[in-house]
Formats: sequence, C-alpha cells, structure tokens
Amino acid sequence: MRIATYNVEWFNALFDDAGQLLADGEWSGRHNVTRADQLAALGIVFTALDADAVMVIEAPDHNGKRTTVAALETFAAFAQIRARKAVVGFTNDTQQEIALLYDPDVLSCRHDPRGVLTPEKGSDEAPRFDGVFRIDLDIDDTEDRVEFSKPPLELACETAGGFAFRMIGAHLKSKAPHGARTRDQIMRMAIANRRKQQAQAVWLRRRIEGHLRDGEPMIVLGDLNDGPGLDEYEHLFGRSSVEIIMGEGDGGAFCLSDPHAHLALTRRIGAVNTTARFYLTSEKRYLQALLDYIMVSSDLAARRPDWRIWHPFDDPGCWKVPELREALIAASDHFPVTMDIVL
Repeated sequence: MRIATYNVEWFNALFDDAGQLLADGEWSGRHNVTRADQLAALGIVFTALDADAVMVIEAPDHNGKRTTVAALETFAAFAQIRARKAVVGFTNDTQQEIALLYDPDVLSCRHDPRGVLTPEKGSDEAPRFDGVFRIDLDIDDTEDRVEFSKPPLELACETAGGFAFRMIGAHLKSKAPHGARTRDQIMRMAIANRRKQQAQAVWLRRRIEGHLRDGEPMIVLGDLNDGPGLDEYEHLFGRSSVEIIMGEGDGGAFCLSDPHAHLALTRRIGAVNTTARFYLTSEKRYLQALLDYIMVSSDLAARRPDWRIWHPFDDPGCWKVPELREALIAASDHFPVTMDIVL
C-alpha cells in the first residue's frame, strides 16, 4: 500500500463555488502558472504517485458555499486516479483544509475525533482537535488557551483485508511573523508564534501517545512547518515541533519513525532531504526546507516501509522524466512524500 502526503499550494483557487474545475488561462495562485497548467501538472503528479491514500494539505475550502469533498472528488475524476473518495474533518476559516483522498476498493477511512472539547483545568488530557488546549506557554503559572487554526484530521482506517490503524493529518501553524515591521516586532511575534506551534505539537503528541498506549498502529503525516535548525529561535525552546511529535528524547517508549526527520535531527552539518522549495524575492534565490513528513509507530516501522520524496531535482526517477519533473515544479511549492508499506 502506498500512503502519501502532499501540500498543494492554492488548490482552492482551481475550483468554483460548485466544486467544478477552473481549467482556463487565468492565473492560478502559483506565480506565473495558469489554472489550466496547474491542474494539468497536478493530474500528472497524482497519476505518477498512484497512491492508495493521499493526505492533501491545503485542500480546497469548505464553507457555506464550497465543499472540500465535492472539489477533491471532481479533481480525482478529472485525473482518473484510484484515490477517488474524499473525507474531511473539522473545517477551518483559512481556505486551506486537511483532507484525505483514498481508494475505496482497498481502504475505508472515516473521521473519528477523540477527546472532549475543553478538559477540566489542570487536566493533562488532550482535547478534541477542534477544542481548546490548556497549557502554560511562558511558565508564568497561568494557563494559556490554545486552539488549532487548522485542526488535524483524525481518521480510523481499515484495509480491505481487515487491518485497522489510525491516521492523523496535520498542518501546524506557520511561524512567519506576518504583519511585523520592526526588528523587535518581528522577534516578539516569531517567538510567540513558535511558542503556540510548540503547544500544538505537545497537544498532538499527547493524542498520539494515547493511541499508542492503546496499541493502535499510527501514521502521522502532513506539513509540520518545522524542523531542526529552521529558525534562530529554536534554541529558546530546546526541541523542534518535529522532535516533540516524534517523541525524541522521551526514552523511546512510543517514538515515531521517519527516516528523513531522523537524518535531519542527527546531522548538524551536511546534506539533508528537502520537501519544499520557495523563492526568496529579497535574496533572488530559492530556499529549500524539510517540512513534510510521514511518521509511523514502531509496529509499522517493523514492517520495513520504504519512504520517498518526489523531489524534481533530488530524486533520479523524477529527474529522468521531463514531463513529471516540470509538473512537480508547476503544481506546488511542496513536493509529495510517499511511503510504501505492506498492511
């Protein structure tokens, strides 16, 4: 079985309110890419992936006028891919939903949120992902109330052969200091945003540990917008969100595995894998980063899964196929990550 995660930049801009494709010559949300060209590129990428399930990060919007499921299933029909059924969880107001496209012939998936909306004061319980998490963010003996801007998608999954497992798709809040102007404003906002993101990581980690204690196989995947060494404020907090979610430093009892994350965490200097490529206008160059992950519990890691980042320049299979290479560049500023595993 092939499981994938893919952050599709401005996927929402490729659909009208009825969930129909806007395959025309108007500009998409991607720089210098038309809507028709981005849709064609995405069709090529999704076809090449041929995944049984794709966690779509920044999926089309779900609101009073639009529905994520209708848009994604319309796209699946257009691309003629096996992963043709969609499921979405708690929606948000960012126009960037988290949704799963999957092949109903080999897999069944349903939104299955756990936890209460707001645990009692002093409780260590992880609330439901659309609820409120109580945590002291700045060690001032005062509980802060944290919410997800993009609540993770918590799924109960089962293969056609009867193997049950849990899947959580996540898109943690970006730490970019939007709106800040002065150096002091940028620093204060960046630190505050990182603090909130770490609180979200702790919240997610507690939910993961609950499932692992119950003996449930786990896959946690998506865009964590974080990694070791990603910004200069990380040293203030000790660990990145990635380390918290994986359980690094917790004694190994319920650690999650991702080889790309592990390499980045153990190598301070030298080559690391990357899953995203952004153009820095001020510096007139591209920045690459490792942001997208597929993490698995130890029982699934024991099945020796095979991970792959579909990077157009770093992956030989992608580089050697010009049509796929160009499609990956046009489709999004992130590249898909897949994991092949026997379930």
